[in-house]
Amino acid sequence: MADKPIRVGVVGVSRGMGFAQGAAHVGMELVAICDTWEERLREAGKTLGVATYAEYDRFLEHDMDAVILANYFHEHAPFAVKALDAGFHVMSECAACHTLAEGVALARAVERSGKVYLFAENYPYMLHNQEMRRLYHEGAIGQFRYGEGEYIHPFDARGQAALAPGMNHWRNWIPATYYCTHALGPIMFITDTRPVKVNGFIVPYDFDDPHMRRTVRKMDILGILICRMDNGAVAKAMQFHLRGHGIYTRIHGNRGLMENCRTSEWNKLLLRKEPFDTPDGKPVHELYVPDFPEHAAEANKAGHGGGDFFTSYHFAEAIRTGTQPYLDVYRGIDMSIAGILAYRSALNDSAAVEVPDFRKEEARKRYEDDDWSPDPARRKAGQPFSSILGDIPIADEAIALAREVWKEMGYTGA
Repeated sequence: MADKPIRVGVVGVSRGMGFAQGAAHVGMELVAICDTWEERLREAGKTLGVATYAEYDRFLEHDMDAVILANYFHEHAPFAVKALDAGFHVMSECAACHTLAEGVALARAVERSGKVYLFAENYPYMLHNQEMRRLYHEGAIGQFRYGEGEYIHPFDARGQAALAPGMNHWRNWIPATYYCTHALGPIMFITDTRPVKVNGFIVPYDFDDPHMRRTVRKMDILGILICRMDNGAVAKAMQFHLRGHGIYTRIHGNRGLMENCRTSEWNKLLLRKEPFDTPDGKPVHELYVPDFPEHAAEANKAGHGGGDFFTSYHFAEAIRTGTQPYLDVYRGIDMSIAGILAYRSALNDSAAVEVPDFRKEEARKRYEDDDWSPDPARRKAGQPFSSILGDIPIADEAIALAREVWKEMGYTGA
């Protein structure tokens, strides 16, 4: 494998196009793509010059070494398990799993297969987060005590419709705590910690927001996770549709603070230390834009602040070396189930919930049948809706606008 390209197939030709087009930059050879949107699939196939498949089972019959999953947020785990059992290495977009039972099945499948699994959470590999990891491991701020991660991503009504074609597209119903990995992931990456308990808080659906009322979304506007980490620190992860688009990571240690800027210059980093924590008694207040530690030229051309390059790069390197990557299946599951359990907490007056460690089989056994889900296609009696307010009614105006946008982009589904 070290002497030849890694033959890879990509599932999902919307988000997956970035991975498909960037495969060669990390020594992978794109050989096949798969998507159920057949018109878009054919167009992508012509552009890329590779085999196309509308059926996943047939796609897995193609001669290749690895699969990249860029399909829907709530469908990754079953696709990953099937690929692993078929003998392929897997890189999976977030979330790693949609239910705790899926998390159990995924952990077992990786161990059973002996194949590489990389969780493609790209925000840890943004420039400022890689620099904070370097500083933290050099002891620049001492031991981790408190952290904050934010992923705020608002859209107007037309933008939301374009991003989420289909009444039951996951972006129209996923609970606000579920998409937590962009906020929580960098904290875990920088400090090498994992959540052991989580309290979830929700800011509910806003009927007074004119843009929200013109969408077919049924989710709340903000989810907050308050996590107790395994070293005793506390971390807050906040995500979704407040006004004020931006990403942010803040890490307090017992010898200093580091954070990126909440401005358009979000790669600019602040390192601050009090005078009583420095040998010469002088305060530290360094504000600078760091450099990528490696592969800067490639990373600066990639999406999501360079993160898309590094997930593919580390996936390829893990396959070549035969070792699991840093963002392995267990860290992917930790990040993902924290959001699921935070929603359970929010529905129970924000009471603390344990985050099980699926590295341990005894923990898995307790959750192997746990299929609790707000997915409209699989929600069972007694399981939750996407909002803490219940089933949100959708206005006729919103449906009409969504269908207008979907028609413009060529989507003709429900």
